[in-house]
Formats: sequence, C-alpha cells, structure tokens
Amino acid sequence: MSSEAEGRFHMPDVSSLTSGPRRAMLRTDDGVRIEAFHEPFPASVADTAVVVAHGFTGAVDRPAVRRAARVLGRHAAAVVTFSFRGHGRSGGLSTLGDREVLDLAAAVRWARGLGHARVATVGFSMGGSVVLRQAALDRSTPDGPDAVAAVSAPARWYYRGTAPMRRLHWMVTRPVGRLVGRYGLRTRVDARPWDPEPLPPFRAVPLIAPAPLLLVHGDRDPYFPLDHPRMLAAAAPEGAPVELWLEPGMGHAENAAGEELLDRLGAWLVRR
Repeated sequence: MSSEAEGRFHMPDVSSLTSGPRRAMLRTDDGVRIEAFHEPFPASVADTAVVVAHGFTGAVDRPAVRRAARVLGRHAAAVVTFSFRGHGRSGGLSTLGDREVLDLAAAVRWARGLGHARVATVGFSMGGSVVLRQAALDRSTPDGPDAVAAVSAPARWYYRGTAPMRRLHWMVTRPVGRLVGRYGLRTRVDARPWDPEPLPPFRAVPLIAPAPLLLVHGDRDPYFPLDHPRMLAAAAPEGAPVELWLEPGMGHAENAAGEELLDRLGAWLVRR
C-alpha cells in the first residue's frame, strides 16, 4: 500500500475496520516516510482508535511499545503505533520532539482515513511532549485528537537537572554521542539546532481544550521530577478538562508503565 494511499487524501473505508492488522508507510507534510501499524479491535468494529507516540529511542516493534499497544487495545479501540522520524524503519532524522508533530499528525490522519470517527493520542516522554504540542497546533484541523494523554512528559526544554538528562544532552549534542545513538540505540539524530525553538509543552497545554487532557507521571521518574507534571497541570486554564495522575513507585515512560496503569489509561482514553 503506497504512502500516498495512506496519507492526507486517503478516503475513509469503514469496511477496513474489520480486517486484520496492517502495516503502512505514511508520508508526513514535510515528505518524511513514517512506518505505522494498525491493529483493529478484535471483538468488534471500533469507532475509536488510540494512536501511541513512543519515547526517544523507541519504535513500533520495541517490546515496551508492543506491550502498551496490546493492553490499550483491550478497551474497545483499535491501536495505531508508529516510529518517529529517525527511529526504526522510518526515514529522516530525529528532531527531539520538534518536527515529530508532523509524524503524529500523519498517524492521526491515517486512523481517521481508515474510518475511525474518534481518535485519541497517548505519548510517552518525548512522545508525551509531541502529543501535547500536536493537540495544540492542530486543534482546529481534522488532524486534531479527540482526547490526549501525556505520560512522563517534560514541561520545558533544555532540562539538565538529572543525570539521565545530562547523558541524553551529551548524546544528542556531540558527534560521538550521535554515533552512539545511531549504532547503539538505532536512533538517528539531526545535528542541527532548533530554528525556531518549538512551542514548549507547558505553553501548549492551554491551547488543547476543549479536548480532555490526562497527565501521568511517576514519583520515581529518574529523568523529570514532579515539578514537570505539576507545571503542565498548572498551565491549564480554569475549568479545562485536565486530570493529573501521580503514580507511586513508577519510573519513566513506556518501559515503566505497568499493565494496571496501561489498563486505566486505555479505559480513560475510550471513555473520554
């Protein structure tokens, strides 16, 4: 199936919701090819799809992503997973959450083109910052999601307050670090700095309503301490449909999200 057939001009085909899993290469608005995987709800036709945005160094076929998709898919929803640019078999280079909003928009567009009337997005870590920004930037377009969940997301850019984040900054800013990322972690990083700087996640939060927003963060996250989710929650306007779950004992992102949490996430995404 060509990327063009799965892109912006793909016509809805409700009958396809009952077919089996399918892989596709999507094309973003800036021309990058993105690998994606659609898994229909096995028990019946589901009008809801959950689009999963992985963290930095993740990909469609990473075990933590596949586990998240399996659990989220229990909740009367199809699941779309994809690899961000620079990850897995997708083209391009990672821009660390900047142009990745175009990758997520392509995945949401594909889900709607397959006939799903309602699309929710859930992102982990870098993917969490992407779902927040994409929901804000595409709020008034067909690519905007109907509900959003961000897990272990940063609130602001350039954070170096923890040892894991200092290591990550070394990896993405040094030539030898980018080689480690490419060959050790199978992640290809763009060496160019942001220009212009993308909208920070906490500034995206006020622009997401009226879509419901869920913020999830572990109290043992080694990357981003609890001031990040609290800053995100505080940025929401009064009366906006925003929830904050602080998870006792949880670490970081999809690798730390247990089955019980993923079950609650899936129920929230479908219910909201």
